Order: sequence, then structure tokens, then C-alpha cells
Amino acid sequence: MARVIGLDPGERRLGIAISDPTGTIATPHGFIDVSEGQPIEALRAMCSELDVERIVIGLPIRLDGTEGHAAGLSRVLGEEIASAIGIPVSYHDERFTTVTAEAALIEGGMRRGERRGKRDQVAAAVMLQGYLDAERQRNGRADHGGDDEAQ
Repeated sequence: MARVIGLDPGERRLGIAISDPTGTIATPHGFIDVSEGQPIEALRAMCSELDVERIVIGLPIRLDGTEGHAAGLSRVLGEEIASAIGIPVSYHDERFTTVTAEAALIEGGMRRGERRGKRDQVAAAVMLQGYLDAERQRNGRADHGGDDEAQ
């Protein structure tokens, strides 16, 4: 099995996480500063280098379960990525991932300035881990948890 990349889209940064080759564990992998030009080109190079078979984009679902403006932007990004890179794109609920990431970094003793650069990639890892767990559960491979696709 090839790797899966998880993306946590934000206004300034695109947090990135990557799965292990078995699709079991997600780990933070960095971020792309979207203000610095071509985030899709940087993502294309990363996908090629890491042998990525799927990209999962965090979908900010509202607490009432509906999609708002931010979710629409995530879906547009997903369509652009799928078209430009040619790798299947899925979406996964990202509610509370940034809060979870921030809490983990604080608990780890990281200072505020250090957290800023790590928060997005840790949030991407939290979201991707949820996707991987859902996929395992859906495929009957374990007791863990996916979503819809755009190709």
C-alpha cells in the first residue's frame, strides 16, 4: 500500500501529515506557506517523492453537521488538487483537530512561538489518523475509522 497525505487547509498555511506505507499511523510532515506561490506544485513534488496514492483534505464541518464557506473552500482546493496532480482526493471531518493539536503541543511544553509552526501539521496528523482509522473500520481491518471522494 502506498502512503496517504493529509492536508489541513488554512488561510496562511497548508498543514501536511503523511501515513506510514501500511496506512496505519499518521505523522506530522510539515506545512506549505500558501502565500509563497505555488502550493499545488510543492504538493505534486511531495506526492511523487513519497509515493502517495491518496490525498485527504480536512473538511471543516459545523457543529450542526452542515458545511459552511470554509468547507466549500476545502472542496474547491480538493478539486484543484485532483485535477492538477491526478491523485484521488477524499475529505474527512476536521472538527476540533486544531484544538486537539494545540492542547497536545501545550502539554508537551512547547512555547507559543514554537507552536505556531507545528500546529497545522499536528492538526493534519490528527485529521489523517481519524481518516485512516475510519478506513480500517470500514474495510474491516481493525477496530478503527472515511468520507467521500472527489476525482
